[in-house]
This record gives sequence, C-alpha cells and structure tokens, in this order.
Amino acid sequence: MTDATKKKKNDFSGKPRMAREYKTIKTMIRIYCHDHHGTTESPCPDCRELLDYARLRLIHCPFQEKKTSCGNCTVHCYKPAMREKIREVMRYVGPRMIFRHPIMALFHILDGLRKQPDRPVKKRT
Repeated sequence: MTDATKKKKNDFSGKPRMAREYKTIKTMIRIYCHDHHGTTESPCPDCRELLDYARLRLIHCPFQEKKTSCGNCTVHCYKPAMREKIREVMRYVGPRMIFRHPIMALFHILDGLRKQPDRPVKKRT
C-alpha cells in the first residue's frame, strides 16, 4: 500500500461522523452515476471528480464532528459549479436513498437536524 493510499484511507480515522458523511456522499454519487451514466462499479471521470472534491471539502470542514449536513451548513465551501453538481445529485438520489439505503438515509436526516455550531476561530501563529 502506498503512502498516498494510506493517507486517503485514514483521512477520517477517529472521526466517525465525517467518515459516515463521506460514505453517504460516495453512495449517492455512485447511484447517480449508475443511473445517469451507466457505470457499474466505479463512477465516471466527472462523477469521480465530484466525489474527490466533496472528500476534500469534508477534510477541510471547519466544523468536523459537530457539523450538520452540508445542505444546512452556514458556510458554503463548495465552488458554485460544484455546488450545482452536488445539488443535482442530491435532488435525484435523495428520494431514492430511503429505499436503497434506509439506515444511511436516516442518519443523514438526523445529522441535518443538528444545530450548526459557531464557526471555530483559527488561531494565528
């Protein structure tokens, strides 16, 4: 296993909430890509780019384990074009998640009900 692969696997180690959020978005993008682009195992290059972008946004999220769902967040960290792509995915997959992955959908709904914490202040060094 390369260092890059190890790092990618451990991005959310010790952060179960963030790992669950990533797993949810990954599942949603795979469903969307399968239904719209005919992929079977891995997403097409465009959907892979969106998934990689979402992963980076989660890694750099200022709220981390205390975050609500991204749709209810007060900080919009996605670029406008990517935000529109992820909205399209969520609009399509959202209603289908309850039938395909009910537990994951339930956790996503519950996470969305969380109160957004105040944004952490970064200390300057």
